[in-house]
Amino acid sequence: QVQLVESGGGLVQTGDSLSLSCVASGRAFSTYIMGWFRQAPGNEREFVGAINRSGRITYYSDSVKGRFTISRDNAKNTVYLQMTSLKSEDTAVYYCAADAGLTVPTRPNEYHYWGQGTQVTVSS
Repeated sequence: QVQLVESGGGLVQTGDSLSLSCVASGRAFSTYIMGWFRQAPGNEREFVGAINRSGRITYYSDSVKGRFTISRDNAKNTVYLQMTSLKSEDTAVYYCAADAGLTVPTRPNEYHYWGQGTQVTVSS
């Protein structure tokens, strides 16, 4: 089992950058595929991106590709989401998630462990 805690959310303006962190505790972090999701009020939880165990392969939704970057530091049990050129539509609660499966999931119900989320608000 793994526990996840996100941090780094806040209020920023359109065009700003913001970095989120997700620290894991518990079972070996490097054995998990890590994903980032977001959920805006009234919307379903949306896949943002994911990173494989080694950190060499990343996946992104079309809505954030080219603006967001996911990385991980297995020595620090941490996965990061660096967000640039933020837009008002990026406003949401951002969650990190972990999965021990063989392939990289993109749907929320495929992830077993979740953090509590951190709010990102982009003001225009």
